[in-house]
Amino acid sequence: MRHGKKVNHLGRTDSHRKAMLGNMASSLILHKRITTTLAKAKALRVYVEPIITKSKSDTTHSRRTVFSYLQDKDAVSILFREVAEKVANRPGGYTRIVKMENRLGDNAEMALIELVDYNTVYNSDSTKTEKKSTRRRGGKGKGGTAAAPAAKAATAEVTPVDEAVVVEEQKAEAPVTEAVVEETPAAEATETPEASAENEENAEKGE
Repeated sequence: MRHGKKVNHLGRTDSHRKAMLGNMASSLILHKRITTTLAKAKALRVYVEPIITKSKSDTTHSRRTVFSYLQDKDAVSILFREVAEKVANRPGGYTRIVKMENRLGDNAEMALIELVDYNTVYNSDSTKTEKKSTRRRGGKGKGGTAAAPAAKAATAEVTPVDEAVVVEEQKAEAPVTEAVVEETPAAEATETPEASAENEENAEKGE
């Protein structure tokens, strides 16, 4: 057994393994994502990330060093021209490994390895979360402005109630006046028999 195993030989010789990882790194830089086995993806991550870090300093020495690993002029030019600009502000962790379904033939564990900055799905999620954070920050400032419409709504809600109370009071006062109006005919009715009785007495005295 090998204690302290740091390098996965992948069942290949040293020269074969380096050539394979160089080709896979070139494919990853050109296509931004590739599908391979999980063991190869983990080995490729350790192999390609130092190369991407080297591309941040665009010098002749850096280009020659990277070319010694990749052996592909197109991959080197794209790495220093496009990828280096994308990862300029990222301190490591340039790749992401996503596990996939096992391969049908031999049931090997498959994985997709990609450059983090070229994934539009996860980047859009990050922008959404940032927007949410800005909305939270802006919500505090908008609290005062939102309070004014709330107050207006409260006043708008209170105003109809007040109007209803006034209308009910008017309705309550109206029957009182009607009752007074109704009482006056009753008083006249009570006064009318007395007046008729007095007129009859006077008439008798006159007679």
